[in-house]
Amino acid sequence: MPLPMRSTGSGKPAGDAVHHPLFARYYARISVSAETRMGMGRVRERLLAGLSGRVIEVGAGNGLNFAHYPGSVSEVVAIEPERVLRKFAVDAALRCEVPVDVVPGAAEALPVKSEAFDAAVISLVLCSVRDLPRALGEIRRVLRPGGEVRFFEHGRGGGRAMTLTQRALDRTLWPPLSGGCHLSRDPVAALREAGFELGPYRRMSMPENGPKLPTSYCVLGTAWRPGLGER
Repeated sequence: MPLPMRSTGSGKPAGDAVHHPLFARYYARISVSAETRMGMGRVRERLLAGLSGRVIEVGAGNGLNFAHYPGSVSEVVAIEPERVLRKFAVDAALRCEVPVDVVPGAAEALPVKSEAFDAAVISLVLCSVRDLPRALGEIRRVLRPGGEVRFFEHGRGGGRAMTLTQRALDRTLWPPLSGGCHLSRDPVAALREAGFELGPYRRMSMPENGPKLPTSYCVLGTAWRPGLGER
């Protein structure tokens, strides 16, 4: 498996699939403040509670999940395509008690062997992948049969007016201003269409109180790759 034990994050590897340096620095700042201001730290605790074994995190960003992995996790391989965010993630990995390897790579072509992981974590990443079905196909490939997916994503929500607003923003300003993010994707439907078995999931707003924004409609849940002999 072509992965270093711990990436240094220096330079710009040839494998960089995404390059949004201005948005990456902005995201790194607002995501840290959201840990307490919006309650994201509590969401990460719920997202990762009870995980064990070998985990792949796809789209690790600046590594804010790392501190919340339980001790039952033996290793995390964290894939992050954006160089600036990957450097922040490497710093976070060095402070983490669970072994975390931060490596470059795209969700649509994960640089790991098939069926190598017990669980996969996707957190605010499906909105921005370039090819959603292909990315989910890759996650299914690298999970062992019966492997678990933990997801926290934002997407389509609200009434008709909000849905139309999300779609209009997706066609115009939002993706180029927000690192390729799309507002009107449906992560639950996408997981189901990719062949995952949906477990319990909860729709929620972020922030929970205050005005509803096009980015507010989130879902936190679990899915599984079907086991051997299943579809």
